[in-house]
This record gives sequence, C-alpha cells and structure tokens, in this order.
Amino acid sequence: MIALGLGSNIGNANTREDNIATAIHLLNSHPRISVEKTSSLYETEPVGLKEQPSFINAVIAIKTELSPLELLAVCLEVEKKMGRVREVRWGPRNIDIDLLVYHDVEMVGEVLELPHPRISERNFVLIPLAEIADNSPIYKGKTAAELLAVTLDDSQVTIYGTLEAARQGTMIG
Repeated sequence: MIALGLGSNIGNANTREDNIATAIHLLNSHPRISVEKTSSLYETEPVGLKEQPSFINAVIAIKTELSPLELLAVCLEVEKKMGRVREVRWGPRNIDIDLLVYHDVEMVGEVLELPHPRISERNFVLIPLAEIADNSPIYKGKTAAELLAVTLDDSQVTIYGTLEAARQGTMIG
C-alpha cells in the first residue's frame, strides 16, 4: 500500500474541503498516479503549534510506479501549484501532503523517511488510514488499528463527512 496524508486549515470549511479535493484531483491527474481509495474527511485539532485553526484531514491510497523520492517531488509540486507557503513549522497551511507509507519500504534520508516517522503518534493519520488500509501492516508490521489501540495521542479527531457529500452539500459537520 502507498498512502498519502492530506490536511488543510486555511479558510472556511468549504475552502478546506476544496483544498483537499483539489490536491486529490491534481495527484490523480498525474499520468503515473492513480487514486484508489479516499478516506472520509476528519476535523482535527492542530499538533505542534496549537494556536491555529483546526484541520480537515484525509488519507488516500494510490497506485504508482514512481519511486518514493519521485512521488515526494510530485506531492511537493502539487503543494506549490496550490500556493503552499512554508513559513512556520507545523503552522497554518492551505494544503499539506505527506507520504506516509510506500509498500514495505523503510528508508531514512535527508528529505524523506519511510514510513513517516510520526505515523504511529498521530490520530489524525491513523484514524483515516485505518478506514482505508484494511488489515495491511503499515508500520513495523502493525496495522493502523493496532497502532491506534496503543497510541498515546489523545488529540480530538471528529468525522466530518466525505468528499462526495462535500460536493453535494450534505456534510456532517
């Protein structure tokens, strides 16, 4: 499984939903990327820098033959195309795309670590990932559900709805 985490906390709810939808569309439009599954949308409290608006997060499963570094470059290009500006670590952002898992690849490099180094510590990643990953091991042989059962993260993650519902104006939140 290859999984990407997406998040947005700039703008109103519709803007944040649109940011997630736009990023997914741009990724899926790449000739060597196919979006296979999309989690529900979740509203989550910020991690790291707490004094900022809440996020809308989602996780997608994709298929690609791009290498992990090539995929990271595409993710960064999508962020740039959408106007992402990196000013403050963990600060507000219109879009954030993280490469979470790339099959069973384990690597530590200057620009990319796989699986994502904080994947097991983030409810806002584990909850949507559990929704789409079935029983696939994602981190050190454990499933997202197994990691959720032992995580120390007590941050609030609330189901918000689905992208399909967002497009039809029938969101939960």
